[in-house]
Amino acid sequence: MKCHICNKITESFIDQKTNIPYYNCNNCEYIFKSPECYQDFSVQKERYNLHENDENDTGYQAYFQRFLDFILPLLDKPKTALDFGCGRSSLLASLLIKEGIDCDYYDPIYHPDTLDEKKKYELIVSTEVFEHLHQPREVFESLLDRLEEGGYLALQTQFHPNDAEAFKKWYYHQDPTHIVFFTAKTFRVLCKEYGVEFIADNGKNMVVLRKSSHSQ
Repeated sequence: MKCHICNKITESFIDQKTNIPYYNCNNCEYIFKSPECYQDFSVQKERYNLHENDENDTGYQAYFQRFLDFILPLLDKPKTALDFGCGRSSLLASLLIKEGIDCDYYDPIYHPDTLDEKKKYELIVSTEVFEHLHQPREVFESLLDRLEEGGYLALQTQFHPNDAEAFKKWYYHQDPTHIVFFTAKTFRVLCKEYGVEFIADNGKNMVVLRKSSHSQ
């Protein structure tokens, strides 16, 4: 089966605990579950509804603040932002507004009607979204289309250990709604494909990218 990201041939392995096949791309380090494991929105929503994400919870606030503490020093003071795939909460958008950045939010399940198709942004953030995507490359391209030239894309998704045996023991893929997995290299390959500047990663779960005037 070919890689969704770089179109190279992948290698497969099976998690013996679940009998789920996974496909691993050695070129870009992208891993994905066998497509028959993918779930539609209604099934995903049932699981998302179990998440207890209280905007007044200090731990939840600190979770997003760690993301902002990493990305904001790397940015050139954007004035507009979009939180793509925000879930039920608009907390991250609220925190960005406190930083002086006018922020919209969108989620295909909880806030499906908030997206202005014509509007472009200087910053798009997306936390814990990409691991759920059936078509991550297409979504990546669509987000680039929503960015102004020179705009930033900041993503958070757990980087996998890039070792099949370690991956099998990794907690992150055990969530049935988590179907695709990345490392920083995966995003570097995407950047090269689309002419995007790779600004930084934190070695764990965050990347910051910048759209140049030469981006596709």
